[in-house]
Amino acid sequence: MPIASEDIDQNGLVIGVSPERFREVAMPLLFDHLNAQCEGTIAVNRQARIVWINDKYAAKVGITDPRSVLGKEIEEVLPASRLREVVQNGQPSMLDLMAFGDEHFVVTRIPLRDEDGTLVGALGFVLFDRARHLQPVMAKYNQLQTQLAATQRELAKARRARYTIAGFIGSSAAASEVKRQARRAAQLDATVLLRGETGTGKELLAQGIHNLSLRANGPFVAVNVAAIPESLVEAELFGTAPGAFTGADKRARAGKFELADGGTLFLDEIGDLPLPLQAKMLRVLQEQEVEPLGSNQVKALNVRVIAATHVDLEAKVAAGQFREDLYYRLNVLALRLPPLRERREDLSALIEHLLDDIASRSGQPPLELADDALHLLQAQPWPGNVRELRNLLERAQMSSDAGPLSTSALRPLLVDPLPAGAALAPPAPAPAPATGEIRLLADSVAAAERQAILAALAACNGNRTQAAERLGIARASLYNKLQAHGI
Repeated sequence: MPIASEDIDQNGLVIGVSPERFREVAMPLLFDHLNAQCEGTIAVNRQARIVWINDKYAAKVGITDPRSVLGKEIEEVLPASRLREVVQNGQPSMLDLMAFGDEHFVVTRIPLRDEDGTLVGALGFVLFDRARHLQPVMAKYNQLQTQLAATQRELAKARRARYTIAGFIGSSAAASEVKRQARRAAQLDATVLLRGETGTGKELLAQGIHNLSLRANGPFVAVNVAAIPESLVEAELFGTAPGAFTGADKRARAGKFELADGGTLFLDEIGDLPLPLQAKMLRVLQEQEVEPLGSNQVKALNVRVIAATHVDLEAKVAAGQFREDLYYRLNVLALRLPPLRERREDLSALIEHLLDDIASRSGQPPLELADDALHLLQAQPWPGNVRELRNLLERAQMSSDAGPLSTSALRPLLVDPLPAGAALAPPAPAPAPATGEIRLLADSVAAAERQAILAALAACNGNRTQAAERLGIARASLYNKLQAHGI
């Protein structure tokens, strides 16, 4: 049957021609069209070495002689090119942005195969230069990039430690000693255990240690173990793999250890860590690697841990509620933060600092205290320590009128005030040194140590565990000292 002339196209293709014949004729036409319309074309072989580049592409990237780059690896000429990936995985990259200097090119990349389907190279086309034809997409892209950069800056700022060791206000012997120990701890990259009652400034000191250490430029991540539901502690600390449990994020989620990589992780209330997770915590501390929940891969870390607790860890170890090996791993450098009642001479400086800070935050003039009000505060037991003191001063700032705050105005704000008249006398001055025979220093130190132990035992009604906690020493050390002093 003869073929009508209208059934033959300008290239001689018969309508209904076989797919093989169509590709044979159409593919060169398609390539010639793309090469003519695009801003540049380049081809690489299986080793991602350049085998061809057209003149437009060469001129665009500043190549005078296209033949000079033949045989070079693609990254030598175009550092941001991903043609090697196309060669390796055989998958096209239909639309992408490629940076070159200050410009961005919109490119497409396709794999090249021979007649047998064997991958022999890849072809790249620059569709547009400077992405001028994708203005709406580029505007959205730039907006998202700006937002991402701002979020990353805010996140980095939030993970910076704000306080220094000098921010631990006080010049008493107790405050000076804890600051001395903190500065020494900052120079060592070992695990630190901060012990002290609630409100004594454990996190402040942890930030100060971090800021004075070689990790100061790294992140400072704080987490209160007691504030996390027990079922979520593992995920919060160690992270999760995608879909680790029902309702989990489909993407991997970094835990606090991973977020603190290169810096410091502050674990507050470590004594509340669930017993089943303590073995995993011990491994992370020893091996410096973490295995996210639901994953079978470990991630290497470089994290310094500063832990804090207000509970008697030795008693928890004895009761089987805290692993002994984890206790020893945490208790490398132990610092005891003195309660406020043991450094009453620091109260004036603390009150002045807190009142200034409260005033700057509230926008009100600083509150002034009358002398009798200050004496009243110096006589309080302060079970909540500095946190309780700040709370009281904030309430006083809001309720006070003009003029210095008197005892009569301050007393109703106290949670458990001492009887009237019991606190009005200023603290007794330190006794003058005796003018008698000078004892050997070792004997004086031993006598002072014995007296401190007796005072602690009396204050704790003979409870040796509590006395050791108050003294800032291990219970075993207290037993040794009791025997040495014949107590």
